[in-house]
Amino acid sequence: MIDMTSACAGTADLVRAVGDDELAGPTPCSEMSVAALVSHLGGLAAAFTAAAAKEFCELTDTPPEVSDRLDDGWRTSYPERLTAMAAAWNDPAAWEGMSRAGGVDFPAEVGGRIALTEVVVHGWDLARATGRPYAVDDDVLAAVLPHVTEFAAGPPVEGLFAAAVPVNDDAPLLDRVIALTGRDPAWTR
Repeated sequence: MIDMTSACAGTADLVRAVGDDELAGPTPCSEMSVAALVSHLGGLAAAFTAAAAKEFCELTDTPPEVSDRLDDGWRTSYPERLTAMAAAWNDPAAWEGMSRAGGVDFPAEVGGRIALTEVVVHGWDLARATGRPYAVDDDVLAAVLPHVTEFAAGPPVEGLFAAAVPVNDDAPLLDRVIALTGRDPAWTR
């Protein structure tokens, strides 16, 4: 079990801070604007909350879509979803058995790692896109690193991971995690 509370709280703070004038801006995810990234965070938080509870429904059965459309009240509801996701994965039962998200079945433990990786990496994306600081606890990064390392060992996964970007072995842990997902840790808006 991995405690996602700090990662979800940090990303929730970033979502709350996004200004209307920033929504059309670019992100390290070339196919997503800031609005689309925020929308994706809101959607993945809801889907992975349902996945933790094994409540299979449209949220868990459909792949995520990239859309600039934001729900009414998103500055409140999306951070609440991230908080709920962290709470759902704090239940040991969330990590047991099988689960599903994006229409894909997987061992629940893998789903938890995917959820955490999504929050950490897209939190970084949002921080970079809006010029805000971003910090992640080392224990969270240590939990994410093996997951992204495993993906980086294979071919790029369209829509998820590009080819890893080289960084020094002594680079900060967050930079190494981000580089393994195919993002340039030096990306700026």
